[in-house]
Amino acid sequence: MTKSNIPFNKFYKLFNILSLFLILISFLLLIFKGLNFGVDFKGGTLIEVRSLDKSLNISDLRKSFKNLDLGDVSVKKFGKDNDYVVKFEKKQSIEENFIENIKIELRKDIGNVFEFRRVESVGPKVSSELLKSGVIAIALSLGAMLIYIWIRFEWQFSLGAIAALFHDIIITLGFFSMFSLEINLSIVAAVLTIVGYSMNDTVVIFDRVRENLKKFSDIKIYDITNTSINETLSRTIITSMTTLLALLSIFIFGGAILKGFSFAMILGVIVGTYSSIYIANPILIRLNVNQKTILKEEKE
Repeated sequence: MTKSNIPFNKFYKLFNILSLFLILISFLLLIFKGLNFGVDFKGGTLIEVRSLDKSLNISDLRKSFKNLDLGDVSVKKFGKDNDYVVKFEKKQSIEENFIENIKIELRKDIGNVFEFRRVESVGPKVSSELLKSGVIAIALSLGAMLIYIWIRFEWQFSLGAIAALFHDIIITLGFFSMFSLEINLSIVAAVLTIVGYSMNDTVVIFDRVRENLKKFSDIKIYDITNTSINETLSRTIITSMTTLLALLSIFIFGGAILKGFSFAMILGVIVGTYSSIYIANPILIRLNVNQKTILKEEKE
């Protein structure tokens, strides 16, 4: 029936245990550690600073900003060795000439050895609305996918597809929590893209599964799903590899501002491909989907 015959289903129980472990760890991280929300969602001010003097290091910059009574201050390297991103709680809109006053105070402390390349400020009301909108966008995308799969396939397939989507999103967020990576609007866009990519990969395999179920009534779902995965394997590998090559290029050469987005996408492509094989399809096996199930649903 197919040129390649890799026994994917032979290992599905082992990988299901691994997935359950990763999901549990992700939930614990999200509950007890939480996510590192950026200025978009938390509110505050972000300044990109470029050092004009090699003698100015990150510890000097951090000390100077903390002396300005700006609340919780975070200073990190950003892109080149002499570029830094400074984030703090105080909002730019609190007083007039806010940024100019910061520049004046910094020059008094460390001299005129820096320049502000970018300044962003988000108020608490706007940030809370953005967070709410981000959550709603993800929830609506999942709901739309559920409706589409429910109409396109039988309910057993819908259950497998949605389980794979939740698996991908939870594990991706778990990684971001573990490494304290910043969550901003670009990450929400990445998560929405992951949802679409994972669903597309799952639908391709499901189409072949249903097609093979109609053709081969004497073959069990365990073997049908394994055959279907092998038949679509070349397409999966080509699509995943070309996508990963593009994302790796963005991650390496796209600069610090795109690293979070590209990392989320890389992680999503890997986890999404994995879940299409080892999360969505095993559910069909556990529900013992067969030709009678498909024909019965089509008649109804």
